[in-house]
Amino acid sequence: MPELVVILIRSVWAFLLLLLMTRIMGKKQLSQLTFFDYCVGITIGSIAATMSVDQNVKIANGLISLLIWGLFPILLAVIGLKSRSFLHITDGKPAIVIKNGEILENSMKKNQLAIDELMMLLREKSVFKVADVEMAVLETNGELSVMKKTEQEPITPFMLGMKLEKEHAPTLLVADGHVLSKNLHTLGYTEEWLMGEMEKQGAFRIEDVFLAQVDSTGSLFIDMFKEQSKQNTVRSKPLLAANLKKLQAELESYAIETQNQEAKDMYAQQASKLQQVIDQTLPYLK
Repeated sequence: MPELVVILIRSVWAFLLLLLMTRIMGKKQLSQLTFFDYCVGITIGSIAATMSVDQNVKIANGLISLLIWGLFPILLAVIGLKSRSFLHITDGKPAIVIKNGEILENSMKKNQLAIDELMMLLREKSVFKVADVEMAVLETNGELSVMKKTEQEPITPFMLGMKLEKEHAPTLLVADGHVLSKNLHTLGYTEEWLMGEMEKQGAFRIEDVFLAQVDSTGSLFIDMFKEQSKQNTVRSKPLLAANLKKLQAELESYAIETQNQEAKDMYAQQASKLQQVIDQTLPYLK
């Protein structure tokens, strides 16, 4: 058998087994790369590369070696789930490097973390002053978790006692010129509604729309294949809100101007009811 064909076959086997082991080890191995995971990854890569090109290594031996190095981290992870002490041995423990705005030099030395490296990790978290940090923890994967002091935290609506309407995640309704019918029906919208909203923004065919996304208030955002063909958005919701306010003001005006007491009460009552409707619907008409 030609040498190139042999290399091709061995490489395909190595790739398929690597892919299988990656899926088995799960996303944790990819997102939280500890020192142990780093060593395992390098070793597995070296075995796969050697098995692909070195014909002195039997393919069966290479596959068994990959299988062992792939299953070993899984076995250790299972044991770590049952024993916290064992997990600390394999993955290490997080270390506090800043507390109450003060750097813990002993912890820095123990983790071989230089001051320049610490400042770089802080800047990656948008922190430039050590005095602003309540606590900083060096995680087992080398990342720095930072908790700012209370007075340095950004102001939130909760702090101000403001109540906001709840929102759900935006949902795609059109992707690459195709309607996502399942998403559309799950949210209770129809294709007629979708076409109507898109036409207000200058899209008259589904095929012209690259992406359409709706938020929790029912506002539709569209991105077209040809941006120059997109017309100005017709903001119908603010217009409706303005018309309702205008109508409510006119009812109040009629109540003041009329001399008929029965008509005055009727206008005032309808104006009050309309005001309640406006108060309830206004958050959704922005």
